[in-house]
Amino acid sequence: MKRNAVKREIIINCETLETRVAVLENGRLEEFMIEHPREERIVGNIYKGRIQNLEDGLQAAFVDIGLDKNAFLHYWDMIPEDATRLEAEEEGLYRGQTRGKRINPKEIARRFPIGSEIVVQVTKGAIGTKGPRVTASLSIPGRYLVMMPGCRLRGVSRKIEDSKERQRLKRILDRLPAPEDVGLIVRTAGEGARGVSFVRDMRGLLEIYEQMQKRMREQPAPVCLYQEPDVVERVVRDWLTEEVDRIVMDSPERWQQVKDLAARISRRIRSRIQLYDGHAPIFEHFNIERQLEDAFQRRVPLKSGGYIVIDETEALIAIDVNTGRHKAASGANQEDLILEVNLEAVEEIARQLRLRNLGGLIVLDLIDMKQKKNRNTVYRHLQQLLARDKARTNLLPISPLGLLEMTRQRVDEGVLSAQFMDCPYCRGRGSVKSPLRMSIEIQRRAVAIWNARRKTEPGLQLQITVHPLILERLRREDEQVLVDLQSRFEGQLSFRADPTRHIEEFVIRNAATGEVYYATPSAAHPAESPRSGTARSENAGGKPEAP
Repeated sequence: MKRNAVKREIIINCETLETRVAVLENGRLEEFMIEHPREERIVGNIYKGRIQNLEDGLQAAFVDIGLDKNAFLHYWDMIPEDATRLEAEEEGLYRGQTRGKRINPKEIARRFPIGSEIVVQVTKGAIGTKGPRVTASLSIPGRYLVMMPGCRLRGVSRKIEDSKERQRLKRILDRLPAPEDVGLIVRTAGEGARGVSFVRDMRGLLEIYEQMQKRMREQPAPVCLYQEPDVVERVVRDWLTEEVDRIVMDSPERWQQVKDLAARISRRIRSRIQLYDGHAPIFEHFNIERQLEDAFQRRVPLKSGGYIVIDETEALIAIDVNTGRHKAASGANQEDLILEVNLEAVEEIARQLRLRNLGGLIVLDLIDMKQKKNRNTVYRHLQQLLARDKARTNLLPISPLGLLEMTRQRVDEGVLSAQFMDCPYCRGRGSVKSPLRMSIEIQRRAVAIWNARRKTEPGLQLQITVHPLILERLRREDEQVLVDLQSRFEGQLSFRADPTRHIEEFVIRNAATGEVYYATPSAAHPAESPRSGTARSENAGGKPEAP
């Protein structure tokens, strides 16, 4: 049934280098997808590959599917079990992650010798240094059905709970003209759909299956047998339901294409696809750009005055919840205040997981709640919020310390990692050394040089090139320390500011000859060789000199 209380809109921004899709509910950004048309997206693609190696220690095979990196295939994904596939199917592609008993490596080596061909589907794209992950459990989603080549399973998604509807859908499945070696699962979008809609969907899936069979026979491995459609077509396939009030696009070409695709589903739904012709960019017109800026900050504010902080690390995602400026209502106790903030926080966290496409191990540091019933309330609320997430999630109850551990299915890189790179200045640390830290390092290095050359070059004069911010610290706060250092080692120091230098870089050279004694290892800078036209002024006052 259509939910009249919520106005749901899908806004699509199509550009040459980027396609963005935003799902709004009553004007608030709830889902966000991004794809770069010129970059190949491989998740969901099916390949005929060749086994390159079997690693018994990892319980995995490496498969050449024609990409730069071999694909990773777990032994338990090489021989899928039909019963567990139906249980694991959720709103689209079966992801091949059912972990059964340990597979006998000798059996794998006998059935899949090195050099043999195997048909696999990508379940997770290459992330960082890791290659893509694949499974031999194939599935191709249609509008109402999921087709599974090489499987005889027939079933209905467990998210359809009405027993009468399940029986009706099973009768429809039994009448569909599917080959014996092709399994079928009814997606939740099929609930209430007419039989003719399933026939039409089946016809399209069989065309894909026949094309795959033809390529498999005619082309040698490695070769792509099936390619997932782009983000716009996937939105029409997976999102365009009676609950969507309209789709608005800013590309006339894609608008016409989407209307034609929607016409195969329903002429009534086709009328909800609109072309945007305003002067302002479409995401600005619908106030999406500002919402994206706010949503992707490290610190995300809550309406009550509290906030959450999201940090991505190598091993996990850490999310911290804070009360901030939140004030309890008159007469409310501290425990009620904490419960209120935690409930609001998990609502925003569930939204952020979808918006940022965060995956892997996630730890929520909630505000400590003394009462177990309050911890259970927050836990159940988060469970309900995650029920709408298309990625599979698993969460544990909140510990007495206020920590909630959960996992979320990772398919592609997160939205932030796909759009941002490590800062070349701080090199991804998020911070740089303080002027005090740099002053100490400079003094330590100067002392080491004087000690090493005390006998061969007494009274050595050193010129040190630093960032202006560091020079300011040396002149204002550490001047007397440097004077004492000169007296102790009977040497001379002069300093030169270079605004183009990284704040953590410095160079120490012989002031007379220009010979470089030390340059920060990270520095790749012209200043590491003597600069022409740079002269050291005389130090008449006996103080460390700075121009």
